[in-house]
Amino acid sequence: MGEKTRKRLAAESERIAERVLALSSADQTEVDISISIDALTRFANNTIHQHVAEQIRTISVRVAIDGRTARVTTNKTDDESLRRAAASAIRLARHQPENPNLLPMPGKQKYQRVSRFFSATADTRAEDRARSIGRVCKTAEKRKQTAAGIFSSGQLQSMMVNSEGLFASYEQTRAEFSVTMLDRNSSGWAKANSPDIARIRPEELAETASQKAADSREPREIEPGHYTAILPPAAVLDLVGFLFYDFAGTAVFDKRSCFTDRIGKKVFGENITLWDDVYDPLQSGPTYDGEGLPRQKVLLVDRGVVRNLVYSRATAKKMKAKPTGHGFFLPNEYGEAPMNLVFSGGQESVEEMVRTTERGILVTRLWYIREVDPYQKILTGMTRDGTFLVENGRIAGGIRNFRFNQSVIEMLGNVQMLGPAVRAAGEESFEMVVPAMKVANFHFSEVTKF
Repeated sequence: MGEKTRKRLAAESERIAERVLALSSADQTEVDISISIDALTRFANNTIHQHVAEQIRTISVRVAIDGRTARVTTNKTDDESLRRAAASAIRLARHQPENPNLLPMPGKQKYQRVSRFFSATADTRAEDRARSIGRVCKTAEKRKQTAAGIFSSGQLQSMMVNSEGLFASYEQTRAEFSVTMLDRNSSGWAKANSPDIARIRPEELAETASQKAADSREPREIEPGHYTAILPPAAVLDLVGFLFYDFAGTAVFDKRSCFTDRIGKKVFGENITLWDDVYDPLQSGPTYDGEGLPRQKVLLVDRGVVRNLVYSRATAKKMKAKPTGHGFFLPNEYGEAPMNLVFSGGQESVEEMVRTTERGILVTRLWYIREVDPYQKILTGMTRDGTFLVENGRIAGGIRNFRFNQSVIEMLGNVQMLGPAVRAAGEESFEMVVPAMKVANFHFSEVTKF
C-alpha cells in the first residue's frame, strides 16, 4: 500500500469518527476504527496451493448514558449506517443494569511514538512471497523432504476517538513465515514473525527446519521421567504465555490468579525478571489500551519476586492502585492483561546449553498445550518436529516425542541457563520477547506414538 493510500485511509477513519460523534446523542461516545490489510500464501507437498488476501474495516461505537454502557460494531461507512450504529448502542445501553464501576471516558492523552510501519512489508506482493517459497521448496526436493507452511504479510491501522477530546492512532506492518519439513519418519519446524519483513529469512528458517528433520531421523524411544530440558525461545514462549492473565489486577482481585497472596513474594528463580513493555524495540502493538490510556512499562517480576500487576481504570479504583494502561475494550469481564511480555535474558547459546548437559532433552517446539491446574500453573502438551536426546554434552540423535506435565512456576524456579532474549513466535501464545532456557527436572510424563 502506497503512502497516498495510507493517508487516505487514515483521513477516512478520522472523518468516520467525527461523523459518529456528531450523530450520537449519548452522554459520551467512543469510536474505535480498525483497518487490516493482509495477504497469505500457503504451500504444501513442495507446491504453492493458495493465495488469499483481504481488507477489513471495522467501526466500533461505544456509548455511556445514565451510568450504563454498550458497544455496537459495523463495517458500513455511510451516514445512515453510522447513525443506526450509534442509536443501537444507546438502545442497548438503556437496557443494561446500571454499572457502579463505570468511569467517565478519559479526555485527551499524550502518547509516546513508536515506529513499526515498514514500507517494504506493506508493499510485499504475492509474487515476492512465491519466489521465496519456491526456493524453499526446491531445497526440500533436493533433500528428498516435503515442505509445508505459510508466508503472510500485511498491515494494521487503528484509531480511537471519543467525545471528551481523546484521539489516538496507531499503524504497523506485520509479516510471518512458518515452515515444517517432513522426512521419512521425522520432521523439523521453524517460524518467525516481525513488523519488518527484512528480518524474516525464509531460506534460513527452512534450512533450520530441514536440518532438524534430518537430525531426528529414525527416532528411538527412551523412558519418560524428569530430565534437564533445553527449550528454545518458541517452546519457552508457548509455556510462559499461559501466565499473562495471572498478572491482571482483576484476576488477583477475583482470586483466579496463580499469584493470589503471592505479590511481593519470591515465586520464581533469582534469574527470572519480567516486564510488560510495549516500547521494547522487539515488541509490537499500539501504545494505548482499550480505554485510550497510554500503556506504561511495568516491572512484573524482579529477580523471582512478583512485584506488580497491571490495571485498568476500574480495577485500579477497586484495588486502590494506579491504572497502568492495560485495560481491554469496554464493556468486558476480564479487565486487563499485559500483552507485551519481555523477559530478561542471558548470554548462553543453545549450543552451550547442550555442551554443559550430561543427559537431557533438546526440544524444538511444543503443541496442544492445555492447563491442568490454574493455581499451580501445571500444563500438559507434547513435543513436536524434532526432539533430541543429549548425552555427555552432545546431541545423541532423535527420540520419540513426549507428553509433558509441568508446572510453569516450578519450571521458572529451575532455570539453570538463559540465552539472549529475542522476539519469538510459537503456536500456542502471542509473540513476546523471551530467551532460550535450560531447565532442570522438567517432567516428560509419557512417550507418544510418533
